[in-house]
Amino acid sequence: MPRGTHGALNKAGKVRSLTPKVERSPRRSPVPRIRVRNNYKKRYVLGRKPGQNPT
Repeated sequence: MPRGTHGALNKAGKVRSLTPKVERSPRRSPVPRIRVRNNYKKRYVLGRKPGQNPT
């Protein structure tokens, strides 16, 4: 038996054009000293290996 689709195909892509545009806030990288401190905490205090650092 064929499986049904989730929603009609004639309605595809309609929602995105109707939502209001929201400007993204500018990204700022942290101050280098704070970034180094965070890296130290992740690598040495928490003992995480590369690839295990979610943030």
